[in-house]
Amino acid sequence: MQDILQNIRKSLSGFYPDNEISGLVRLLIEHVTKSSMPALLSDKNTKITSEEVLKIDKIVERLQRFEPIQYILGETEFYGLPFTVNQDVLIPRPETEELVELILNENKGTQPHILDIGTGSGCIAISLQKHLPKASVKGWDISEKALAVATLNRKSNSVNVTFNQVDILSDYPTDQHFDIIVSNPPYVLDSEKTDMHANVLDYEPHTALFVADNDPLLFYNRIADVAIQLLTNGGKLYFEINRAKGQETIKMLENKNFSEIRLIKDISGNDRMVRAEYYKR
Repeated sequence: MQDILQNIRKSLSGFYPDNEISGLVRLLIEHVTKSSMPALLSDKNTKITSEEVLKIDKIVERLQRFEPIQYILGETEFYGLPFTVNQDVLIPRPETEELVELILNENKGTQPHILDIGTGSGCIAISLQKHLPKASVKGWDISEKALAVATLNRKSNSVNVTFNQVDILSDYPTDQHFDIIVSNPPYVLDSEKTDMHANVLDYEPHTALFVADNDPLLFYNRIADVAIQLLTNGGKLYFEINRAKGQETIKMLENKNFSEIRLIKDISGNDRMVRAEYYKR
């Protein structure tokens, strides 16, 4: 067993930092063997079959091409829940878990109607419904393929979330109002592509990541207008944002007469979330 672990580490050395390799090895081994790493290491009689070695070798080859481990395994964890992921959806980030945490902390014990715009894998919508079981939750996305993934995740997590194909920059349903609207829309500038790692740039869906430099708040502007129309009186709007666009986002919301606006930092100290409320005049 130790020989196999050492060989994996050696094969990934130079491709990834040492601390990241340790995490990759654990995920890889546990996925292939269907056993936990501590259990495998504590049992000296553990044997890796030739078939499992072949699977490991193929995964290592894909990792050497910087394909994200989550796509290779077809799964990830978000807010303590299992999610299917593939190249039709973004891989959920820890920063987005912080957004979910913010919403849950501010709305404990409530039964809100929630809309998640740009739902992708459904990670935000599903996590909110799981922890606010009396909430009514909808998720919109332009991508039919992303919605197929979200539907799988809804079933595997046994939640009642409604997903619909909606292009938020075009016509959208206006027959329901919401107490909470949340969105993690595309916010990485085209000019920031050169700073992206290959595992993001070469594999994750660009339509869910990037926005033109000349209109960085394209989706935030539009979603704020949608929120004005669809939020109940005193309803709340939550955004995940580009850390460089916090003040611009606040100014935009102020100009649209939102109130109780707060800019919130993530665990790394970057401006990452904005929350606001809208009161009808």
